[in-house]
Amino acid sequence: MSEDMLFPYLTQEHEMIRQTARDFAQKEIAPIAAEFDESGEFPYKTIRKMGEMGFMGIEVPEEYGGAGMDTLAYVLALEEICKADASHGTIMSVNNSLYAYGLLKFGTEEQKQKYLFPVASGQAIGAYSLTEPMSGSDAGTMRSRAVRKGDEYIINGRKSWVTSGPVADYVVLFTMTDPEKGHRGITAFLIDARKPGFIRSKKEPKLGIRASATSEIVFEDYRAGVEDRLGEEGEGFKIAMTVLDAGRIGIGAQALGIAEAAYAASLEYARQREAFGQKIGQFQGIAFQLADMKTQIEASRLLVYHAALAKERSKKTGERFTLEASIAKLYASEMACFVTDAAVQIHGGMGYSKELPVERYYRDARITRIYEGTSEIQRLVISRLELGLR
Repeated sequence: MSEDMLFPYLTQEHEMIRQTARDFAQKEIAPIAAEFDESGEFPYKTIRKMGEMGFMGIEVPEEYGGAGMDTLAYVLALEEICKADASHGTIMSVNNSLYAYGLLKFGTEEQKQKYLFPVASGQAIGAYSLTEPMSGSDAGTMRSRAVRKGDEYIINGRKSWVTSGPVADYVVLFTMTDPEKGHRGITAFLIDARKPGFIRSKKEPKLGIRASATSEIVFEDYRAGVEDRLGEEGEGFKIAMTVLDAGRIGIGAQALGIAEAAYAASLEYARQREAFGQKIGQFQGIAFQLADMKTQIEASRLLVYHAALAKERSKKTGERFTLEASIAKLYASEMACFVTDAAVQIHGGMGYSKELPVERYYRDARITRIYEGTSEIQRLVISRLELGLR
């Protein structure tokens, strides 16, 4: 139904990448998802395969190692990966949106060749680092510093909640170059994790998306050349927020994929499980839950796809797609939490057991309301845009 509604936009190429992603996810990722969730280990093997198949740089032009496709293709593929495992989807999302998009939009030709090509082609892992232990949504309070000395910047400080931090080869870093200017004093840098002064610190023990490695990163007199600065001094906050617009579409797609997996499991369980002489799906209490789950999933699908199309249009018009991205991220993330909670309830005691994947879907969904802008931040963004308070 929903695909037919988007028929003018879904090409044979879109169908191909969606089916390719679905086949790979179900054959290669789904069978190992529970194992890697339990161990918390990073799934190097399958991530490398995803890179070889073009999933790690879907919107990146072929000359920079990517697949050269559009935003809708990215969303369709990410949705399928997340149906199998949100951890793999998180790694894919960061590479595509938080890392690659910023480089494509703001990077120089030399930076794209050096930092974008290896990540988009799957040879390396990218990360995005904005948050600090005492600086989250209020980025203007960050304490890390980059001090210019000649043609270099000396970087010191501690960053936190860096997705793929323990394994990243390259990082888009946001740090202060002029603290007196608050968020207007933030500058972006491209960091090579192999250089001295880059230290991987505490790995986070997380509730969900456990196979997606997350850690603190410490900089101790790390030297970044002027040529490694992304944009100009003081443009970091603008770059970070622009990149987060793209990232929020990815989180919407992730939430959609998680919810679809939880709904499919619930539907099948309701058809098979019997109580009081009939299938539990025949009871109105269960049936109505399924109806609400399906309705919210389809509404989220249209919002996420709509945001993807808005981002694609922006490549030609230059218009921001902030509103569409925030709406999609807000609704889809809260929908995913509702759907996965209902899935656990429908499954009863088995929903609480690790023998079935619904408890993992429940845990994985929760982060979608927090990272890349909490639900509260999304409501702030949406309301300010609607009120004309920019």
